[in-house]
Amino acid sequence: MSFEGKTVSFHTLGCKLNFSETSTIARLMQEKGFQKMPFDSGADVCVINTCSVTENADKECKQIVKSALAKNPDTFIAVVGCYAQLKPDEISNIEGVDVVLGASEKFKLLNYINFSGKNVHTEIHNCEISDVHTFVDSFSVGDRTRSFLKVQDGCDYSCTFCTIPLARGKSRSDTIENAVSNAKKIAASGVKEIVLTGVNLGDFGYGIDIDTDTKKRKEYNFLDLITELDKVEGIERIRISSIEPNLLTNEVIEFVAKSKRFMPHFHIPLQSGNNEILAKMKRRYKRELYQDRVAKIKELMPHCCIGVDVIVGFPGETIEHFTDTYNFINSLDVSYLHVFTYSERDNTEAIEMKGVVDYAERKRRNKMLRILSAKKLRHFYEQNLNKEYTVLFEHENKNGIMNGFTENYIKIVYPFDEKLVNQSHTISTKTITEDGFVSELSCSPRLNTFIFSKLCSFAVKSP
Repeated sequence: MSFEGKTVSFHTLGCKLNFSETSTIARLMQEKGFQKMPFDSGADVCVINTCSVTENADKECKQIVKSALAKNPDTFIAVVGCYAQLKPDEISNIEGVDVVLGASEKFKLLNYINFSGKNVHTEIHNCEISDVHTFVDSFSVGDRTRSFLKVQDGCDYSCTFCTIPLARGKSRSDTIENAVSNAKKIAASGVKEIVLTGVNLGDFGYGIDIDTDTKKRKEYNFLDLITELDKVEGIERIRISSIEPNLLTNEVIEFVAKSKRFMPHFHIPLQSGNNEILAKMKRRYKRELYQDRVAKIKELMPHCCIGVDVIVGFPGETIEHFTDTYNFINSLDVSYLHVFTYSERDNTEAIEMKGVVDYAERKRRNKMLRILSAKKLRHFYEQNLNKEYTVLFEHENKNGIMNGFTENYIKIVYPFDEKLVNQSHTISTKTITEDGFVSELSCSPRLNTFIFSKLCSFAVKSP
């Protein structure tokens, strides 16, 4: 069926994995004739890719649907993604939603579009998450500099606070051959940087190829994957979006330290710096292992940027537990924190746990760690004074400023110049102001000027 002349718009919530999948859905629709439009354009079809991690998913989804209908009351609205898998009935009660698609159905959206008018009743198409076994590869397009490449999906872990396994199913992976093929397609499009994405990246390894000699299923691991991706010509930089500390092996760290393309930048979830709380969370490590991973990285890459996820206010987290976490993180040579305030999730073990932390106290702890994050970032900047790095410039933002990042993820901003977009230039870091870095761009005499990197921006962004 052709959809020539029809328009579609997208609104994506949540993680970079969602962004890669939205791009794939968009390509499938464009291949059938759809023209992709901005979200506020009043397109014929509006696709909302949701997230289950957001605290007010229901409210957020309602607002987006209302906004789409305000632009075009006849727009066909499809809601997909993690929230759609977890609570389809809740979404179906939102006025104006035509179809809700679960984890396996979202890539089949074309089968459910109705142009005879808006559906009288919302259609729900999803299966039991235990029946989702296939891997659908995805990568994002549209950004001239960076692409998010999905290589893994689902999770076999059972962290007591998390709904992701319920929303995305069991862990499953792409093949190395197909991941490399997609990386080559990205390189051919002119993109210079790839960010590897997945639910549990370090768990990559469920190969689906059958060895022709032994007739047994081949198995791979994350090191095998990054070894092959490191060979892809045309890609200057590859970043690992996030990796569990128990899956970040010495071999992976050593490989990144020697790699031509993998950047000295890790984002490693901690969640708590207290072993008792880690056990209640059912995390698969103790804080001593986390400490060892940070030490190993800094031994081989002293300039490496390390980001940390941490949750405050988990049930049973006393003042003593939190203080332990605070002091532990303060002792680590890490660069910035992503601080999450614990919020209750249906169908998780944690929601039944005793020792609920007052919400005002959760917010107080969150603020304390955000202040610590700013201090850590300042220290990281000081460690990188009077050094030379390469910045890859990206797009223009709304203020006529272009962004760029060094290898170790120091954010640089510069007055927009079209000639610099998607180009690498050498900078030397000179001084730190209240706003962040003052760096000297030394790629040419014409550009030998001062540029600024805002501290607040670097503190809250990650690939």
